[in-house]
Amino acid sequence: MDHKTLPTLLAERSANHEQEVALRQKQLGIWHEVTWGEYSKKVNQLSIVLSEYFDFYKGERLAIIADNRQEWVYTQLAAQSLGGITVGIYPESLPEQIVFYLNDCKARIVLVDNQEQVDKLLGIEEQIPLVEQIIFCNKQGMRHYKHPKLVDFEDLLSDGILLLRDKAKFLVDPPEEVLENDPAIIAYSAATSGMPKGVILTHANLIDAAEGLLTIDNVKTKEDYFSFLPFAWIHEQILGIVTPLIKGMVVNFPERPHTVLGDLREIGPHTLLAPPRVYQSIMSSFTNRIEGASKFKKTIYNFFKKFGDKAAHAELNKEPINFVDKAMYVLGDIIVFSAIRDHLGLARVKRAYVAGAALHPEAFYFYHSIGVNLKQTYGGTEVAGIAFVQRDKDVRAGSSGKALPNTLAKIGEDGAVYIKNSAVATNYIGGESTHDGDGWISLGDCGHLEDDGHLYVLDRLEDIIIAENGQVIYPRLIENKLKSNPYILEAVCFGQNKPYVTAMINMNWNSMGRWADKQRIAYTDYGELAKNNQVIEFLEQQVSLLMKDLPSFARVEKFTLLHRPFSTEEGELTRTYKIRRNFIEDRYRVLIDGMYTERESISVGSSEMDNVRVVQLNREQEVTL
Repeated sequence: MDHKTLPTLLAERSANHEQEVALRQKQLGIWHEVTWGEYSKKVNQLSIVLSEYFDFYKGERLAIIADNRQEWVYTQLAAQSLGGITVGIYPESLPEQIVFYLNDCKARIVLVDNQEQVDKLLGIEEQIPLVEQIIFCNKQGMRHYKHPKLVDFEDLLSDGILLLRDKAKFLVDPPEEVLENDPAIIAYSAATSGMPKGVILTHANLIDAAEGLLTIDNVKTKEDYFSFLPFAWIHEQILGIVTPLIKGMVVNFPERPHTVLGDLREIGPHTLLAPPRVYQSIMSSFTNRIEGASKFKKTIYNFFKKFGDKAAHAELNKEPINFVDKAMYVLGDIIVFSAIRDHLGLARVKRAYVAGAALHPEAFYFYHSIGVNLKQTYGGTEVAGIAFVQRDKDVRAGSSGKALPNTLAKIGEDGAVYIKNSAVATNYIGGESTHDGDGWISLGDCGHLEDDGHLYVLDRLEDIIIAENGQVIYPRLIENKLKSNPYILEAVCFGQNKPYVTAMINMNWNSMGRWADKQRIAYTDYGELAKNNQVIEFLEQQVSLLMKDLPSFARVEKFTLLHRPFSTEEGELTRTYKIRRNFIEDRYRVLIDGMYTERESISVGSSEMDNVRVVQLNREQEVTL
């Protein structure tokens, strides 16, 4: 094909696989299927409406604020078939964030989920003067809305059918020719610090990224993919939209965000993509379930767990395993591990990708011990998603894998990881270049490359801590160590130009609650449990044990247990659960500074964070690693 674009890939797949299932959407407990032929028809219907009704033209931007659903992909492909550019915005975005995104990308048309998003946009209408049309998908609650900018998605599709009957030439002679190097999407960076930047990615960028991954992993036609992370995230764009267009995977959308785990078990996908937080949560949930299981079940699990651990250790460290241990692992897989995978919705998973950040090695060992092929990736928005991935039978805990075949990598003098490939975006919105002029780009991380090509990412360059004595400390390593504990959900470390390392911790509500119940501790909510002295003392013991494995200069000496968890709504986490460190440092400056005094408790100045206790750990002799 001369010009590979997302719409031409759809047209080709529809022509050759018209009756095969392309999408599944769960609605009211029932999975509804859409074939490739139906997918293509709806895209065409919407495309002609955008052109005829809204005068949508090549290069124009259309924003989408919605959870993953069929209407998203129809709209994206329809806009792109006209040469337009789609801009994904996280549905949880605050009104002021939406104002920034819509004005920055200059979108005239916005697709939204439901009444909640409509109300959000109408509430900021005066601040988004460029927006002329708001297309809503869900009619619930919209009956009495008469605003002139509002349009029903289903009405547009119906009108599209009539327009195509009258203007059949539209399909064979579209208004504009779309080329592979034309912009396809604008994806905003995660913005763990500063304002997010809109990255302009072409059809070629997206397709090259997906094809690079497909050269490593043999994804097959009709395999199931579970798409539950927002399409605003570049990794989900590649796995949930682009890759299916190339290989014909079936994309399954959950009913609602809160039904994800149940829907995951129903689908049992072959491919899964998630950030570390999701995998850690699944692992913690399973750990809690085992703790609450009968004595018989716990005995059986713990017996075979030893052999699962041995098998995982052998696999991840490329070491041999003796015949007896291997045979017992096979038996354990039949009796225990297969049932665990089935319960977690991972029974059919051939590849489970970790993206967005590094997962702690302990989690890798857990998943591989139960037979899940968990694989770390590395990449970012500017490189259209994944640039590094672990190979099957060459998975190493701590590694981000090897570069894709179409990717070059090097480590700069400053320790930064540099990447060069055909998927690298050329520009941000506004024209600023993404790379150094020779095509090399740094995503802001530091690390090292092994001789065999394995990449080990240490931390964000901007997050590296230089202690008071000049010692270099990588906070991500300490934080991942803390989060490996089933009772700790999140941790943020500090220590820039300070004499020691401190941390703010979020407890794991489920695990901690179960422990508290066993101790007969009375509590009503997260805040009350976090203030309980027994809970704090228990976590003090847990943190102390975790710190023993670290050198003395990297050990947390003081920590605080926050009275509420970090959240995306408060701006403390990105939508993919990355810590927004600078934001947290600014918000909790009083608390952080207080941990470098002799104070035993600190008030942040709000009722929910009143009198946060400062926990002092006992200093221990240095451990040599």
